[in-house]
Parts: sequence; structure tokens; C-alpha cells
Amino acid sequence: MQLYLLLTAFVGGEIIDMVGQTGAVAKMVLLVLLIFSLISWAIILAKWGRLRRVRVQSARFLRAFRKSQRLQDVAAVAEQFRPSPLVGIFENGFEEYRRQGGISAGMIRSPLGLQRAMQIAASEEMTRMERNLPWLAITGAVTPFVGLFGTVWGIIDAFHGLGTAGAATLRAVAPGISEALITTAAGLAAAIPAVIAYNLLGGSIREFAARGDDFALEMMNAVEHQQAQATYREPAEAHR
Repeated sequence: MQLYLLLTAFVGGEIIDMVGQTGAVAKMVLLVLLIFSLISWAIILAKWGRLRRVRVQSARFLRAFRKSQRLQDVAAVAEQFRPSPLVGIFENGFEEYRRQGGISAGMIRSPLGLQRAMQIAASEEMTRMERNLPWLAITGAVTPFVGLFGTVWGIIDAFHGLGTAGAATLRAVAPGISEALITTAAGLAAAIPAVIAYNLLGGSIREFAARGDDFALEMMNAVEHQQAQATYREPAEAHR
């Protein structure tokens, strides 16, 4: 009862009554559109919250990275900055740096290998961030046509009833057509938020992809700087 009163206050009692008077096919179409809409909104809210956390943690991680003198210091605290994708890029790059003897010798054998490791990590992080995003595109593309199918079916049903009744007046056919048009409105109501969210979220993810590429270059600069320090340190120790 409370749910009915809430829906009546939100969308209007007349529309609720028209939905109740629609046929079985229209009700099935509305149920399908409701499922699409609920899944889309769940994805939108989850992605929006995750991107907000990613933005905050990425800014914190960049500050910590730029303040640190050694990569080992960053690696010790990197895990606390999850779910920033920059952490995954750093950890993959640092693991390759360690594998090439960067920690013990201060030099790496293949800078290109380090760069490839970070590119792979960046691709994996972006794939993880884009997960479930295609559903929004599917919802935006499909639901208007699902709603249109319900409308066409309802109009056919209305004209069929008109022919059976034999009363060729606008007053006789108008209720059936107005009920049929509800499915088109429902299809648009499901599609429009999905399309807007898909473009906004996609733009944010592309921004993080560019930020990941920039961070990989910054990481390479830090590695070169650390190698230069190790090179200058060796002659100084030899003179002692």
C-alpha cells in the first residue's frame, strides 16, 4: 500500500491506473524495461562511487609518489591507495624493476621491458574500470525499440478492438492508444539516463587512461633518476 501511494505521488495516479489497464504484452514489455532500468541504475551508482574513490586515491597516491625519494618507499605504502589504477601500474612496474635487479644493483637491463610492464598493467586496469559499462550502451540502444514494440502492439490491439466494437470515433480509440504510448515513454525513461551515464563515465575512464600513461612516464623518470644516483654513488665510494 505504501509503495502504491509512493508511485502515485511520483508519477501520478492516472498513469498508474493506465499501466494497470494495459494488456499482458504491454505489462511484459514494461517489466523488461524495468529490469533494464534497475540494472543500469545499479551500474551507474556503483561506477560513480568507484570513480569518486579512484579520483581521491589517485590524487593521494601521486602526492606520496612525488614526495618519496626511493621507489621502495612508495612500494611499502602503495597498497593503502587502492582502488587507484595508478597503484596497479606502479606495482607492475616496480616488480619488473626489482626483477631486473634495480633494487640491488641500482640499474636495470631493459628500460623498454619496464615500460611494457606498465603498459600491460594500465590496459588491465582500464579493462577492470570499463567492466559492465557496455550494459549502459545496450540499454540506451535497445530499450527505446522495446518500448516502441509495446506501443505498436498496443495500437494494433486498440484498432482491433475498435473494429470489433464498430464505433469509429476518437473517443473510442484514444484510451487504447494512450495506454500503448506508455511503453514508449518507459523505454525513453530507461534509455536516456543510461546514455548520459555511459558518455560521462566513459569520459572519466578515458581521463584516467591518459593519467595512467602520464604516470608511466613519470615512473620512468623516477627510475632514471634513481639509476643516476646509483651511478654517481659508485665513484664516490671507490675514492674512499
